Amino acid sequence: MTCFRPFLRRFVLIALTAALSAPALAQSAQPASPGASAPASRPAPAAIAPVTGKAPTAALLDINSASPAELDALPGIGAARSDAIIKGRPYKGKDELVQKNILPKGVYDKIKDKIIAKQK
Repeated sequence: MTCFRPFLRRFVLIALTAALSAPALAQSAQPASPGASAPASRPAPAAIAPVTGKAPTAALLDINSASPAELDALPGIGAARSDAIIKGRPYKGKDELVQKNILPKGVYDKIKDKIIAKQK
């Protein structure tokens, strides 16, 4: 059994090396013609977006300068609430919508990632 172990170790090492290098060899073995473009299955390096862990965000709506129509487009905000938001201006922070009892906490939670309160 002890004679067999060195042979087995070499065999496993060679097999793993071959298995891991086979895909790289297969890609480099394809001849590239001078006028040919990159394969269609692989995106160009510039087309790959960096992974940041965050979803792309749309532009934030400033509650200190938004029109009634823009405020009305937010989920849970109707004509009456948009009028109340406009009457309560200016805001130092977007959380003042709940502090001043203009919006209930549940509605605020739906829109808090879509709004901002810019200072002038």
